Amino acid sequence: MRLRLPEERPTEPPTGYKIAHPMLSQDGTRAGFTGVSLGGALPYGVLDEARCVYGLRHRAPHRRCDCGFHCVHDRTAAEALLTTAEHRAAVLLEVSVLGAYIRFERGFRYARQRVRTATVGPCACGAVAAALADAGWGRPGWYALAPSCAGCVRGRTSVSLAGFARLAGERLRVIAGSGGTGISAVGLDVPELVAEAALLQARLDWFQTQLARLGERGTGGGGKG
Repeated sequence: MRLRLPEERPTEPPTGYKIAHPMLSQDGTRAGFTGVSLGGALPYGVLDEARCVYGLRHRAPHRRCDCGFHCVHDRTAAEALLTTAEHRAAVLLEVSVLGAYIRFERGFRYARQRVRTATVGPCACGAVAAALADAGWGRPGWYALAPSCAGCVRGRTSVSLAGFARLAGERLRVIAGSGGTGISAVGLDVPELVAEAALLQARLDWFQTQLARLGERGTGGGGKG
C-alpha cells in the first residue's frame, strides 16, 4: 500500500525564515541571493522558482530528492544560524512559501518563493550597516555582498540597502539590524537619498586620503632630487 502525504490548501501562503548571502550582478543591474548550503551555487531572485540542483528533470520539490527551496518555521531558529563563523555575513530572510511544498517538523521544502524582507546584520566593525559591500568572493557573474557601515565601504563595490531593494524589485524590504550581538530588525528612518549621500561622502573621504598620501610621496620625492 502506497502512503500519501496529507494535502494542505492554505488560504494564504505560509511564512518561513532562512538565511542567505546577498548578491550583486557583475554589471550592477540585478540583485538577488544565494543559499548557504544546498543550492548555494545558484543565485536566485526575490521571486523565483526552484530548480533541481542535481540537474534532474523533475519538478521541485520531489519526494525522492533534496531539491527545492528550504526554510524553517521559526524566526529564532533561522537567527541561530547567523552565529556560526561561516554565516556571520549572511542576512535573515522572511519568505512567502509558494506553489507545492512538503512540510517537515522544522520547516518547508517548496517549489517557489517570494522574499518579503531581508534583515541585514551589523558591519564587521559593529556599527549598523548602511550598505552591502563586496565580501571578497562570489559566483560566476555575481559579487557576494556583506553588511558594511559607511566608514568601512571605502573603495569596494557596494550598494546602499535601499539601492539593493530597488535592484531586487518585487517590493522587497531591506532593513538594518542593530549593532552588537542581536539582529532584531530596526527600520531605516533616513530617506534613501541621505543613505546614498553618506556612502558617497565615505567614498570621497577615502579617495581624498589616498590622494593626500600620493601628494606627500610626490613632494618627498621632489625634495630628494
